Amino acid sequence: MAVNAGDTAWVLISTALVFLMTPGLGFFYGGLVRRKNLANTIMACFVAVVVIGVQWVVIGYSLAFSSDVNGFVGNLDWLALNGVGLEPSSYAPTIPHLAFMMFQGMFAIITPALIVGAVVERIRFKAFILFLLLWSTLVYSPVAHWVWGGGWLGSLGALDFAGGTVVHVNAGFAALAAALMLGRRIGYGNSSMEPSNITYVILGAGLLWFGWFGFNAGSALAANELAANALVTTNTAAAAAGFAWMVLSVLHRGKASIIGVASGAVAGLVAITPASGFVDARGALAIGALAGVLCYYAVMLRSKLRVDDSLDVWGIHGVGGMWGAVATGIFANPAINGAAGLLFGNLNQITPQIVATIATAVYSFAVTLVILKILDMVVGLRVSKQEEMIGLDLTQHAEPAY
Repeated sequence: MAVNAGDTAWVLISTALVFLMTPGLGFFYGGLVRRKNLANTIMACFVAVVVIGVQWVVIGYSLAFSSDVNGFVGNLDWLALNGVGLEPSSYAPTIPHLAFMMFQGMFAIITPALIVGAVVERIRFKAFILFLLLWSTLVYSPVAHWVWGGGWLGSLGALDFAGGTVVHVNAGFAALAAALMLGRRIGYGNSSMEPSNITYVILGAGLLWFGWFGFNAGSALAANELAANALVTTNTAAAAAGFAWMVLSVLHRGKASIIGVASGAVAGLVAITPASGFVDARGALAIGALAGVLCYYAVMLRSKLRVDDSLDVWGIHGVGGMWGAVATGIFANPAINGAAGLLFGNLNQITPQIVATIATAVYSFAVTLVILKILDMVVGLRVSKQEEMIGLDLTQHAEPAY
């Protein structure tokens, strides 16, 4: 194994691109909440960089990627990056081990940040910091190990190129648990909760789309043809999903929703994430278009059930991630990366995709509920009614957005 300069450069650039997704997510979410909670929402996303940036180096990376313990989690051999140096590793034989660690660290940062969208405008900031630490250690790292670190789902043959299960199903079902645990915002369904800044939503969506090229194409871990394919499929699926959502919003509302197009594009990005290194552009078109439709109706269902997953993390990331994981087992083209899906004659790939999806969803939902229940008993999850009415910018930070 020898370090390749081109591969290393691409992974370092991709790491920076994925980093940008987290503040981009802050703008996307911040624009969707009310004015009095905008700064708190952006801060909740941004603070994940600070908290998980430390947690990942100290313990998270070792739990996710060091030697396997019973298929469930890694051991502590790489605690505080002991033994993680400049030489390549078995995970990426042409780049320094440190580069692989940091690239994966950006995934570990944005995944819990996604959950912010389900708890905005009502969670105590102190409780959220503790949640970040516990969830990343007890949920994210084990699931990452299951799929990518030598754990049981990888051994089963589950395909996940860049995080459909590890990131999106994981965060989506944790978000559903959090929304149910915290309950609805005061006035939900009765008073106006108009977005504070639609231009921030588009800015955030654009930054997410931009960063997603590093997220998916960077997961090739080399500057090669697989990275090029992942970049093409990423853009194609996002465009197809955004277009599909726009059409549905025109049919249902008579107008093309700006927020809807942005949400649709993100849904397409979510769905193509596990498949981007296994499908061709035609598969990406199908995955993206169906993601737009499925996530649109998932959001409508969530609204009808009056579950206050405030920014539709479950509807976009949970449902989009599930569809993408299953779709990988349908559309995987052996000419791209050797793996064949249902449409290419392999009936057996669907099973591990479904198992990975269900296992991740159930584990994430259940453990998230336990973590939140404990935090609620120890520090309290939700701000007081008065604090919620005033807004979290002032009550949690004493700093208004405007």
